[in-house]
Amino acid sequence: MKPCYIYSAVSISAQHTFDSGLGLLEPLALQPNKVNAHHPLYKSYIPPAALRRMATGVKMGVTAGKKALENANIIQPDAIVIGTGMGCIEDTETFLNAIIKNDEAYLTPTAFIQSTHNTVGAQIALGLQCKAYNNTYVHGALSFESALLDGLLQVEDDSASTVLVGGLDELGKEFIDYIDLIEDKNEGITVPFSEGASFFVLGAIKQQHAVQLKAIKTFSALTLENVRSVFMAFLKENACPPETIDALILGHNGSKYDHYYTEAASCFPKTTVQLKYKQCIGEYFTASAFGLYLGVTLLKNQDLPSLLTCGDTPKKPLKISIIYNQYNGRDHSLILLSL
Repeated sequence: MKPCYIYSAVSISAQHTFDSGLGLLEPLALQPNKVNAHHPLYKSYIPPAALRRMATGVKMGVTAGKKALENANIIQPDAIVIGTGMGCIEDTETFLNAIIKNDEAYLTPTAFIQSTHNTVGAQIALGLQCKAYNNTYVHGALSFESALLDGLLQVEDDSASTVLVGGLDELGKEFIDYIDLIEDKNEGITVPFSEGASFFVLGAIKQQHAVQLKAIKTFSALTLENVRSVFMAFLKENACPPETIDALILGHNGSKYDHYYTEAASCFPKTTVQLKYKQCIGEYFTASAFGLYLGVTLLKNQDLPSLLTCGDTPKKPLKISIIYNQYNGRDHSLILLSL
């Protein structure tokens, strides 16, 4: 099978990452418990007439996707694959509120049509006039990883030369309060709930500054006792002993399940750099897409943001990194990158 490379990575998040990358990171305040993304100037990427009809998630996805393609010098991808946990929740809320307000009568279908999870992929394809493979995955906290795995397999088995892959979620206005009530109170999540969109262009040909996407592994359930054996098997399968891993990117959110990350970190020597990112971008179903953006950017730029690093940061070249994420003890994922 062909190797798979990441040509470009773009992220809209609660930080200024879309315009400034990792250069202006700031810690998020723990209150309020919801933080919106820092939105770029969307009209630079989307015609105003179309922009007015788009929900936040669609704006983020279309804009991040366009910039990722531009950065990779790709006009038409061979496939578009999206992962989202909540989809266009704003339009879903609008439609449900209209049902209640109008007593299930005299409803306009617009909000319902625009509320489907595959709206983002469809809007990107319409803007590009792209008739290639287009798929959306809605797998909870593994939504992005499912999309990324699809893109990886398409490149590896020669089904596509270039694939646009993205992960996104929007906050919405009301439903997130129920998520907050359930997850925050019961699981002890301390980082704010947020939103964002991170997009990547995958390809089969090695280019200058491209980062290789070597492997992805996911588990819907994993006990704490099995974390070490799973990591060691993953490393062995990809011929990467623990001492060869330069950076370990972890998805701590302050919950009682952060001990999974502590157990994972114990598999590696102290020289392995550890980074935590959710205190800067918040928590949402596809937050791991930002973790991949962070991993790709670190390997490309060789610049460690001090705000995200834990403990000492040995001054050595970064060549191989692992992104590990889990959500409240379930939906575990491991992503391996290398230069």
